[in-house]
Amino acid sequence: MSTTEPTAVRRTALDALHRSLGATMTDFAGWDMPLRYGSERDEHQAVRTRAGLFDLSHMGEIAVTGPQAAALLNHALVGDLAAVGVGRARYTMICRADGGILDDLIVYRLAETEYMVVANASNAQVVLDALVERSAGFDAEVRDDRDAYALIAVQGPLSPGILRSVTDADLDGLKYYAGLPGTVAGVPALIARTGYTGEDGFELFVKPAHAVELWQALTEAGEGVGLVPCGLSCRDTLRLEAGMPLYGHELSTSLTPFDAGLGRVVKFQKEGDFVGREALAAAAERAGEKPPRVLVGLVAEGRRVPRAGYAVVAGGEVIGEVTSGAPSPTLGKPIAMAYVDADHATPGTGGVGVDIRGAHEPYEVVALPFYRREK
Repeated sequence: MSTTEPTAVRRTALDALHRSLGATMTDFAGWDMPLRYGSERDEHQAVRTRAGLFDLSHMGEIAVTGPQAAALLNHALVGDLAAVGVGRARYTMICRADGGILDDLIVYRLAETEYMVVANASNAQVVLDALVERSAGFDAEVRDDRDAYALIAVQGPLSPGILRSVTDADLDGLKYYAGLPGTVAGVPALIARTGYTGEDGFELFVKPAHAVELWQALTEAGEGVGLVPCGLSCRDTLRLEAGMPLYGHELSTSLTPFDAGLGRVVKFQKEGDFVGREALAAAAERAGEKPPRVLVGLVAEGRRVPRAGYAVVAGGEVIGEVTSGAPSPTLGKPIAMAYVDADHATPGTGGVGVDIRGAHEPYEVVALPFYRREK
């Protein structure tokens, strides 16, 4: 009988700091990550009203460089990355030849021939392998940069003021989905105005050796305005309220971007062929006629919380499935995202329930997102 050694759980450069703060740790995609430091509800509310500090060093950074870096990414991904300006970022996806989503990504163009692809932690190796395979014939290099970066995010309405107090970078000129090199608290960083919370905020890519120093500087800068450390648990409720998809829940290899209501990320007009083009063109046509199921929001009339995999029902028939569900601290009610039959996808549709342990709990269909910040 053969035995295999368990894979060691990876730790971020901030691991000891999280433990010193009393964080509850959890294994997430092979990383030991903070789930919460105290109350996840309090952490959630801090990000909505003040600011929160996150360790996102589990995300997967992949460098794509060289004269044909843009052409490679246009071939490998569904977006038009050649059209992205230097200093800007683009949300996109990498798909299989059959159109199934391998991962959703943020791609930063750092220089004319230099990009950084940021993949989800659970898919980083899959994305890396796919990019290496798809790079054949292109004058470009794909490099695993996961060990080169720690990633710290400061999110929330007060985050610009907190960051401004420790950097001389032009934050006012930094647009949403843009990034610029700068110095934060004396630490060299790529400062990106991106995030996964539905709030204004920044993600700071730094060398792992600088992570603790930067975290502590941001903590001190935010002390007087209510900045708190935040774990993965509140990150999930924040992104759910903001209607942002999570790979493995709203996105998977069994769905195309059009199935997920994100067909806008597929750029058929770009030059050259790309992996999945034919299958995605067919998916676009199907979605234009009548999508099989549509991603919607559900808001509970009662108090019972739906979870991923629970059936959505109407008239005694199963009409869909919950992909994510949680209590919403902002709405004060349980909420969910679910794929439902198109006939039941119109906001305001009544008579819809979620099967929670045999009881059909009433829910209202609403448009996504559940929460949208004031500009």
